[in-house]
Amino acid sequence: MSRVLIVGAGLTGSLCACLLRRELQGRVHIEVWDKARGGGGRMSTSRPPDSSSQSADLGAQYVTATSSYAQSHHRFYSELLSAGVLQPLDSLVEGLKHKDGSEDYMTPLGMGSLVKHFLSESGADLFLERHVTGLYLRGASWEVERKAGDSEMFDAVVLTMPVPQILQLQGDLGHMLSVHQRQQLDGVQYSSRFAVALFFPPDVVFSFPWSARYVSDNCCIRYISADARKRNADAPGRGPSLVVHTSVPFGLKHLEQDKEDVQPIILQELDRLIPGLPQPISIKCQKWRYSQVLTSVPDCPGHMTVHDRPLLICAGDAFVHSNFDGCVESALSALSVLKASL
Repeated sequence: MSRVLIVGAGLTGSLCACLLRRELQGRVHIEVWDKARGGGGRMSTSRPPDSSSQSADLGAQYVTATSSYAQSHHRFYSELLSAGVLQPLDSLVEGLKHKDGSEDYMTPLGMGSLVKHFLSESGADLFLERHVTGLYLRGASWEVERKAGDSEMFDAVVLTMPVPQILQLQGDLGHMLSVHQRQQLDGVQYSSRFAVALFFPPDVVFSFPWSARYVSDNCCIRYISADARKRNADAPGRGPSLVVHTSVPFGLKHLEQDKEDVQPIILQELDRLIPGLPQPISIKCQKWRYSQVLTSVPDCPGHMTVHDRPLLICAGDAFVHSNFDGCVESALSALSVLKASL
């Protein structure tokens, strides 16, 4: 039985693991490693420290099904809708621009539930706080080294983390990249932003009518969401949460500052936009250094094969588009190579 390692427990990694199990069940042992304390990547859902408040999505906010993938990805949307993981986004989102033929969906249990669904379906062994630092070719296998100092052997490796983190890996990957591949990876660019979640006590009721709002006239804040309202998840005895995303220029300007120093600036701007907000129970600030892909690998190949046997491939939204459909397309592309190799 082949041992396959998927590095990164975000949407691409979890979906790749799920598809691999469905296609090659009984032929592969799948492990998913992530350096974080929880899965989800940029689709993680944050729990409040106090259980009396609702959770909050600090990363992706909703899913837009684009018309160009309506047929090829229909089975994934049907599966998620049938499982109750996705539901139509029918609350008021001020400033949301709808494209012809596209449909917007929200996740009643938070965006992290998307990743949890596919991880559960994959049957993969999930290991958190496993930070991969190096890849070394050992005959017909890959030795994967961890920050903790130990290593394990695998027959195939799929890297789904942001491209700059891939390029930082030690070992044999760097010199296996062709000049053209290196140029393609070096050309990938990401936006950066900060996100803040405010968790409120149960007696708080927001007075504004919208569930989310795009802000166009503020240099700091680009988006605000009453998360539970957006998800139709308001519940008695649970306080609401408010999520704030900064603009990309603001994120780039303050990128190298500590998030603790940037948080007060964001909260000051929030007070100008929504005066008189009650005092939250707690606040969480997140710095997204690699928020969304601005420039992907040319021609959107879905993946990049670094080595054939043993297989080493890179996948993720950097190789297609930075949205749900892009991650699905990348996972399908990676699957086709894995099936041919294992």
